[in-house]
Amino acid sequence: MDRISLSNSAFEGDNNAYLFADGRETVLIDTGDWMETTREQLEAAFDERGLAFADVDRIFLTHWHGDHTGLAGVIQAESGAEVYAHEADAPLIEGDEDAWESMHDLQHRYFDEWGMPEEKQAVLKERMASAGGANESPTVTSFEDGDRFSLEGYDHDLEVVHTSGHAAGLSMFETTLDGRREVVSGDALLPVYTPNVGGADVRVDQPLEKYLRALQGIVDADYDRAWPGHRDPIDDPAGRAQYIIDHHEERAFRVLDALDRKGPCDTWTVSADLFGELESIHILHGPGESYAHLEHLERAGTVVREGDEYRLADGVSEVLAAKDEERWTLEY
Repeated sequence: MDRISLSNSAFEGDNNAYLFADGRETVLIDTGDWMETTREQLEAAFDERGLAFADVDRIFLTHWHGDHTGLAGVIQAESGAEVYAHEADAPLIEGDEDAWESMHDLQHRYFDEWGMPEEKQAVLKERMASAGGANESPTVTSFEDGDRFSLEGYDHDLEVVHTSGHAAGLSMFETTLDGRREVVSGDALLPVYTPNVGGADVRVDQPLEKYLRALQGIVDADYDRAWPGHRDPIDDPAGRAQYIIDHHEERAFRVLDALDRKGPCDTWTVSADLFGELESIHILHGPGESYAHLEHLERAGTVVREGDEYRLADGVSEVLAAKDEERWTLEY
């Protein structure tokens, strides 16, 4: 498997596409975004290996975000490749109008519920509209958790591991390379940033709980290496996953501390306390992440929601004062 690094102006860093080209079929995992520069980079990487887009037989997509799916339609049009994605994300990748309308309606509803100021909503909506998307949407064959795909001419398979949280259909692909148990983790596990939950896909119900469960699955699997959707390979996936779990425990404490200091307030106010002034796509990610934590803490009984505001449950302030620097354990 070859890792192909592709440019990306997003904060996560350069994208990765993964190419299997040593067997009887050519298989690609993720494609990068739809930008012409990315297309030129991917075409050049193929050319260096004596290949062209027309040679691709199958494409597996980790999730619906455009920086991972942007060229899937272009490659399918040139090659007739079959494109696969999780059933939760397939309609968005295919450009289904009803799926996208439902997504946008839900986003706008959350913007209001979170208390996002109108001027910030305007900036965010303009940013999202200007981001564009793939020029051609592929036809997608859906898969689900546990599905296994044989690769012709290779001594290993790809097994789907559904890891919802960052996106409803986010999936990893588990495989064996040179006798090592490895995984293409997409955005479920990144080496530098912690993947956003709550804002990156507002369709995900109980996003933090689902993501924590996915991370614990990575810890338990104890893979030898992870190949992420952005930046460099991760040589200690279990350690990185545990770090992110710990990160969210610390953030939960910060959310509770914000409510303790400010009293009842909405999601936007908590987000401002955690992240400060937000611009561009972070206007979505900041309150989205805050909401994911508030929703999780509400179900745990630590936070009470009243309308669109949240407050600490009775007795929690005293417990916070007693525990102070200790971390709260998040259940999932």
